[in-house]
Amino acid sequence: MDSMMMGAMSADMKAMPGMATMDMAVMQACMDACSACEQACTVCSVQMMDCAPACMNCADMCNTMMRSMMRMQGMTPAVMMAMLDACIAMCQMCMEECMEHAAHSEVCKMCAQSCKACMDACMDMKNMMMAAA
Repeated sequence: MDSMMMGAMSADMKAMPGMATMDMAVMQACMDACSACEQACTVCSVQMMDCAPACMNCADMCNTMMRSMMRMQGMTPAVMMAMLDACIAMCQMCMEECMEHAAHSEVCKMCAQSCKACMDACMDMKNMMMAAA
């Protein structure tokens, strides 16, 4: 993301109560992981395996998480934490579904890995927010 956009987002994020010390690099990593997971889940969902519904739902959740992080106006830390928890839960479910096919599907393996990376990035974001509060 270019520095101008990141600067604008930083100002919005830091305006949230208790978020003046927000680490924008952690936020950017979380948005990047959400974007990558959305793409991986979308690709995986077209295989029409048993994991397809979980992949479609996870793609939607990751997109929503990423877009919400890009427009922080009206967001509270409690709402952001709840959304991060929901994204983590959806990625966990999708990862577990895709791991059942990972031995014979490279796409499912890639999707599961992307879900794990997104879960980790969302957890990093939560930890950073808790430390900043």
